[in-house]
Amino acid sequence: MLEKVQLEKILFLDIETVPQVYQYKDVEENAKKLFEGKTRSLVKEDKTFEDAYNDRAGILAEFGKIICISVGFINETRTGRQMRLKSFYHDDEETLLKQFKQLLDDHGMTKYIALCGHNAKEFDFPYICRRMLIHGIQLPSLLDIAGKKPWEISHFDTMELWKFGDYKAYTSLALLCYVFKIPTPKDDISGADVARVYYEDGDLERIKVYCEKDVIALIQLFLRMKGEPLVDEAEIVQ
Repeated sequence: MLEKVQLEKILFLDIETVPQVYQYKDVEENAKKLFEGKTRSLVKEDKTFEDAYNDRAGILAEFGKIICISVGFINETRTGRQMRLKSFYHDDEETLLKQFKQLLDDHGMTKYIALCGHNAKEFDFPYICRRMLIHGIQLPSLLDIAGKKPWEISHFDTMELWKFGDYKAYTSLALLCYVFKIPTPKDDISGADVARVYYEDGDLERIKVYCEKDVIALIQLFLRMKGEPLVDEAEIVQ
């Protein structure tokens, strides 16, 4: 199936999220009770609600927020294949979501007919939709999939592609890049560092760079899965 996919019709993306409130002790009391109700099953003898908050708040759309959405797309030029990147990043989540929506409204269903991410059907796509609705932003057509049947949704997920129907395990983007021998630059941060870098260092630019590296890795992985050569580093435009 992948050999028939038109690469230039896919918008590849990755998001970075953080808790809306950095420290559990500073969470408003009603929100704290609701968080505890949602995560009660995660709390064991050796794990507190504060531990659960540090681990999970940023990845729960009800208690987290998006600070960066990076996208990438493939262009065929006279000299070969080129990868282009663009990022929407802002302290104000509503602002970056509106900017991202404008991109989809301008090009969705015309230039782009599908989105692609890694574990995106489980995380990135629903997280973006939930945060848009919370801000009262109308969903762009590419993300408005409510009521659609599975075969009517054209989005791709590289983790799902790797499962081949096996639903028992999560496979990270980093691991797949390793097994497919996709060169990836050494990062000075990991996903676990994003909240600290955002709240303590205030370095949103550093997070944006980290997010864009994941989009580069995502596109290269998709090309490998499609049986095509990687985009040369010199042809990656940021």
